[in-house]
Order: sequence, then C-alpha cells, then structure tokens
Amino acid sequence: MSNSRKKAWVIGNNADAPYHPLNAVEEELGRILQEDFQLTTSLDYGMLAAGKLEEYDLCISYTDRWEDAVSAEQAAGLLTYVANGGGLLVVHNGISLQVRPELAQLIGAKFTEHPPYTELEFQVVSGAGHPLVDGIEPFVLAEEPYRFEFDPFCAKVVLLTYRHEGQDWPAAWAHSYGLGKVVFLMPGHHLPSFQHPEVAKLLRGGAKWAAR
Repeated sequence: MSNSRKKAWVIGNNADAPYHPLNAVEEELGRILQEDFQLTTSLDYGMLAAGKLEEYDLCISYTDRWEDAVSAEQAAGLLTYVANGGGLLVVHNGISLQVRPELAQLIGAKFTEHPPYTELEFQVVSGAGHPLVDGIEPFVLAEEPYRFEFDPFCAKVVLLTYRHEGQDWPAAWAHSYGLGKVVFLMPGHHLPSFQHPEVAKLLRGGAKWAAR
C-alpha cells in the first residue's frame, strides 16, 4: 500500500439516517479507496465549518439529511474549502446537502424524485473522455433511479447515464468550482451498489480526479 495516500473525510448519518446509514457502506468504501486514500469517517457536521477540512484532500458526502439543513457557517465552510482547491465527491444520497440552496449550486443540481428501485442499464456518455469514466464498461445495477433539476449556471459535464422508461437520465457528472473540483455519482443506495466492480471503478476515478 502506498505511503503517499491522500486524506479523505467522509460525512454521513447513522442512527438518524432515514434511508442510507453511513455505517452500512463505510467499510466497503474504505476498501475501494484504500490504495489511494486514508479515510476518516465522521458524523460531526461541525467539521464542515470554516478551516476544519483544510488538512484533507477530499470530502466525500454520504449525507442523509433531506429536511435538516446544515448551518450557514457549515455551508460557507464547505463552499470555501472547495473554492480554495479542495475536492468534493457526492455519492447518491449525499446530494441531500441541497437543503441549503448554495450547496445545491455547488453540487450542480438538486434531487427531485425517484421512481421505484429497479434494475437499470448504465453507460458512459459517448465521447465523454474524462478520467472519471476511463475504463468503465456498460453495466446493469439495481438502483434508485434518481432524477435531478440542474443548475443552469454550473458548467457541469454529464459523463454517465442510466436507461429508464425509454430514455437516458444523468447518473454522474463533474465540474470545477473555483480552484476545486466536484463529482456526483448516482449509484450508492446500499452496500450491493458499492460491491459492483464498475461502481467501485467510478468511485476510485471520481475520488482521484476530485482530490486536491
């Protein structure tokens, strides 16, 4: 294992998670990223406040707070961290940070709904040519088919889509924010999602691209 691993901080919820507890997936996430990252998992949202993330190269959001917004200070701290060069990897329900509108803008979209959990076909967008999806083969995975409303002011690039109800829907995107980088990955509903080899590759590619 490399001694030059970067440091990643993972935020989520456990007892108060309505749908997606962090402790259900954190061990597998650590295994996926262990070659390149040293992970610290946390339930302490106070760490988002100004200056507290600076020792980390990457923040991973697996937040499950759909109605409970982080504080203004915590939102400002995360915005500042990314704008100053930090990386943000948002996985599935991690988009629930959107309760603060400024964090929805940081991520580039907001979740609007999802039809019932079902088997989906995923594929890389033709001509994407991005490190996040390098080597990703088309794959089938049972998932919650998240739907999104995109922020028109964010120059994001959709890199992966899923097929549902006869059309293709965004499943992963990436963009820069100030000096930092942001990645969103839709797969991640529960442990079996993380155990899929193509999802593991997406997580590794997204983390490595976004990290400081």
